[in-house]
This record gives sequence, structure tokens and C-alpha cells, in this order.
Amino acid sequence: MQIQPYLFFEGRAEEALGFYREALGAEVTAMMRFKESPEPQHNPPGSAEKVMHASFTVAGNTIMASDGRCSGAARFDGFALSLMPRDRATADRIFGALAEGGAEGGEVVMPLEKTFWSPAFGVVKDRFGVTWMVNLEE
Repeated sequence: MQIQPYLFFEGRAEEALGFYREALGAEVTAMMRFKESPEPQHNPPGSAEKVMHASFTVAGNTIMASDGRCSGAARFDGFALSLMPRDRATADRIFGALAEGGAEGGEVVMPLEKTFWSPAFGVVKDRFGVTWMVNLEE
């Protein structure tokens, strides 16, 4: 059995996928638009070009995504995705990319710094509101 996160971007999934390609080296492995649904009567209004389902990998880990109901109001509360890069340079690059995120920018919740459990740990909320923990293993 596997557990795979499923993120609902409420209208910004394709933009998020592009961002994660750049920031994390993500690879989109599957994508289906609402217009491809065999049951279009269940689609949100005006959603034909929106992402009904996508799957992407980051360092061999699968994350799924969708535009959900295309409400325009994504909420990513009560969880964080944890990244464990192999070296400090990668941790710095990933953390910076997630924090910047283009014109909207992300938000550094905790700077990437030494803690009692890690030589580099930090928390950042990306421009879509997804919280990421970057944790360099000792």
C-alpha cells in the first residue's frame, strides 16, 4: 500500500505543475483535462481546459493534483510536504525556489538553518499556499 498526497489547486493546477517543474525538477507523468471526461455533466462550469487529474513525481515520489471544483480558492491547511535533499546546495536551491515563486512569491515560515536534528531545516509556503518542510539529513 502507498500513501500519495493529492493537491487540489482549484483552478491553478497547470500553473502549479509548471512551477514545480522549475523549482523541484518535477516530472508530469499523467494529465487529463475535464474535457476528456466521459461524463461531462459532472464537470464544473467552464472547466473544459482545467486539469481534472494529474500525477507528477519529485525525486521518485508521486504527488497527484487537480483543479478540483475550480473554485479559485485553494486551501492547503493542516499538513506540509517534507523534502529531504541529499546535500546543502540542493536544500538551499529548493528552499529558495519555493520561497520566491515568481511575482506572487512564497512565504518563509522558518528560515533554512541548523537545528538540533538537522544541519539545515526550514519551512516555506509556496505561492500556491502549499507548505513544504526542507529537511537535510545529517
